[in-house]
Amino acid sequence: MKKVAIIPLRAGSKGIVGKNKKPILGRPLFCWILGEAIESLLDEIYIYTDDQWILDFIKNEYSWTQKVKGLKRSDESASDTASTEFAMLEFAEKINCNFEAIFLLQATSPLTSYNDINEACNLIETKQYDSIVSVVKTHRFTWSNKGESLNYNYLNRPRRQDFDGLLIENGAIYACNKETFIKNQNRLGGKIGILAMSEETLTEIDEESDMLIIEKLLENKLKRNKQNKKIKYLVLDVDGVFTDGTVGYTKDGESFKSFSVIDGMGLEILRNNHIIPVVITSENSDIVKSRMKKLNIEHYYPGIKDKYSFLNNLIQKLNTDRSEIAYIGDDINDLANICASAWGFCPGNSIPLVKQYADLVLQNKGSEQAIREAVEFILKLNNRYN
Repeated sequence: MKKVAIIPLRAGSKGIVGKNKKPILGRPLFCWILGEAIESLLDEIYIYTDDQWILDFIKNEYSWTQKVKGLKRSDESASDTASTEFAMLEFAEKINCNFEAIFLLQATSPLTSYNDINEACNLIETKQYDSIVSVVKTHRFTWSNKGESLNYNYLNRPRRQDFDGLLIENGAIYACNKETFIKNQNRLGGKIGILAMSEETLTEIDEESDMLIIEKLLENKLKRNKQNKKIKYLVLDVDGVFTDGTVGYTKDGESFKSFSVIDGMGLEILRNNHIIPVVITSENSDIVKSRMKKLNIEHYYPGIKDKYSFLNNLIQKLNTDRSEIAYIGDDINDLANICASAWGFCPGNSIPLVKQYADLVLQNKGSEQAIREAVEFILKLNNRYN
């Protein structure tokens, strides 16, 4: 069964201007659902948007996966009055209905996990249901505007554990087989299956204050999944970690960056202890490329903006997981990996925000033995498992 997902994004968000691109833990909002979709059982994921910046971002940053595609939506489907169904039908026509099941994923629900998406895939593939809607079970009591209790007797208020609660759409995932979608011209129809998700996913982003709540929920989600094992990989950013974060320029362009020889020896010691260094940077510099070659860094990946999704993909290829990863970064585009890796480090000269999220703020600065300090910490940590 070919499973195709649409993630509809509008450039003209009125409630929160530029909402879909706003950073959450250093990643544009839409990257959170996109990253989970990439890891899922979906066959193709389309970012369907009228925002050219997002389309360019998709083209430039996700070349490492064949699953992600950007597709321009019409101005009419991106208007304030257009329904999501209108956009979905337009999208289906543009790809000639080349799917057996269509999935609607919402960027405003960044707490959705690939496991949630996989469960929806499985429910559709069994053909027990024609469509799927994601819900959250809540134990809240509801009232009408006439002062009438709707789902409980206020004279006999039940305890939470004795209350069945009610199911509420969380707006995160919808799925529908092709026949039902075309027949009903709707995301739902036929026999509808229920996909239960965690209660925290009831929070969507509609107001600015929701951004702060979601960011904290995402941080807690990443950190509570941390596990400590013997570290097998040290993943490093470049600017601000290998270097002090400054760069020299002449009229001909970039001319120099400063690297620590002591840090270089630290990476050699790391390899001698069977720990592999991995370098992921958003920049694409000939100077850095030369330095990585000199250091014999086999796993060097330049020009990566969404480091979190890229590292998740790389982890699968390396047949490891986050519990065996330590990460060093210094700026906001490192936040998600710092939170999610078994150990998240930052150099002493990192921005204050990053220091708030790091497991360990190193005493030394970037280019001034911060890497060597992290290496010595990891070696002591790994000795516990010997």
